[in-house]
Amino acid sequence: MSDNKNVEPVIGLIGGSGLYDIEGLENKEWRNVETPWGTPTDALLFGHLDGVRCVFLPRHGRGHRVPPSALNYRAHIAALKMSGVTDIISLSAVGSLKEELPPGHFVIVDQFIDRTWGRSKSFFDTGCVAHVSMADPFCSRLGNVLETEARKQNIALTRGGTYLVMEGPQFSTRAESHLYRQWGCSVIGMTNMPEASLAREAEMCYATVAMVTDYDCWHNGHDDVNAQSVMQIMQENTLKAKNLVRAVIPVLGRQKRAVCSTGCDHALDHALVTPPSMRDPDLMHKLKVIAGRVLS
Repeated sequence: MSDNKNVEPVIGLIGGSGLYDIEGLENKEWRNVETPWGTPTDALLFGHLDGVRCVFLPRHGRGHRVPPSALNYRAHIAALKMSGVTDIISLSAVGSLKEELPPGHFVIVDQFIDRTWGRSKSFFDTGCVAHVSMADPFCSRLGNVLETEARKQNIALTRGGTYLVMEGPQFSTRAESHLYRQWGCSVIGMTNMPEASLAREAEMCYATVAMVTDYDCWHNGHDDVNAQSVMQIMQENTLKAKNLVRAVIPVLGRQKRAVCSTGCDHALDHALVTPPSMRDPDLMHKLKVIAGRVLS
């Protein structure tokens, strides 16, 4: 992203389980996008909604073909960045770790605990080291719009909460579920890390709508989570999510805006620690697509 004070919003949507398309898009076109980090799970859907440029990525591929641990998260975020996306709304199915967050409830989370272990978590590597702040991993500006529009639609919603990201693809053990509740986590899922941290490295605003499908396996009054029960609630959540997206996009893309008030689009300003003379040229070539603003 440039330092231009007038940013034209391009809204990126990452659809989770059960969400493989965005209805209402005009001038729809599926395009394959190759990145220096490989190929995304699926083609990206380009189009306009109420005149706003949008790019949709089905996280698991149409038909849900790829499990969480096998997703190429770097290719996903790089492809969105290369497509001009400035703001990412992530839609994710999650389990609830709190009594007051029942199936069908939406949570605009504001924190993560990352328990994944088998994923490439950074664009930066040997040859160019960078450390971005993840103290506040979500863009509050996006969260404010999501909350406002969700409440207008009377969606059962909680603003704030911690998302525990597990490796998967298996669901939690009962001991793990109780442990995460003791940590104060609100919801549990398998996909939002390193998605969020990579978006921060790529200087893109990012927010998650976590859609509760079950009570994981800690709740004595409910059946343990299984794929069939999740899919039933997921269908109901998907309809609400589609309506929310249709309301949010025109608000976010209504007019050009100044740089992000929470600093998402300048996250690399003080992050690079390897001096230019010591940086690996091959890695620099790859990094231009996501960090060109500071590398130039």
